Amino acid sequence: MTKLTKNQKLAFEKIGDKEQLDILDAAKLVKEITKTKFDASLDLDVRLGVDPRKANQMVRGVVSLPHGTGKDIKVLVLCSSAKEEEAKAAGADFVGLDEYIGKIKGGWTDVDVIITSPDVMAKVGQLGRILGPRGLMPNPKSGTVTMEIGNAVKEVKQGKIDFKVDKFGIIHTSIGKVSFEAEKVVDNVKELMNILVKLRPSAAKGIYIKSVYLSSTMSPSVQVEVKSIVE
Repeated sequence: MTKLTKNQKLAFEKIGDKEQLDILDAAKLVKEITKTKFDASLDLDVRLGVDPRKANQMVRGVVSLPHGTGKDIKVLVLCSSAKEEEAKAAGADFVGLDEYIGKIKGGWTDVDVIITSPDVMAKVGQLGRILGPRGLMPNPKSGTVTMEIGNAVKEVKQGKIDFKVDKFGIIHTSIGKVSFEAEKVVDNVKELMNILVKLRPSAAKGIYIKSVYLSSTMSPSVQVEVKSIVE
């Protein structure tokens, strides 16, 4: 059995026998028990009552977090020369087409989001086997395939994220940083949860939001009381 560190022991002691916490208390506790020297990410895990193997129960969407993720998002825009200035003006970190397609084929994927326009998808589609497994493949449903390149870049930079239920029926996503005020964490969590509720598949029966857990990069998870975040 792995031996717990001093900080891990203290964290588990503070969590104690608390089964579920109000979202504000959960956010405060996770901040308190995180002892990393860096500004750790706050992660939310939501178990849904869906069967992702069935197409009519797939849950996927986007959400603009009110306070962003706290992360400096690296954006690559693959576009024609006519759209390059628009992408650069909006704050894209990398802009181009053939040059970056070649780099990606060579193994380069040092970006968080890739945005492209429909007119170059024939070329970008060649990268599916590389970008797909990394969650980087542009998709119209997530707003990353669009002619509104500038707006798409700005939204991503300001905190727009996409999410997708995994094969176990769980949504995993970053919701902020430990340095965030607890109230800002609550705002971000509630915004995501509101979107998830709206995306409930009509084919999903029974309890939809089964459980919610909040944690940081290096902390134990804390279970959140669902009624404190779902209106």
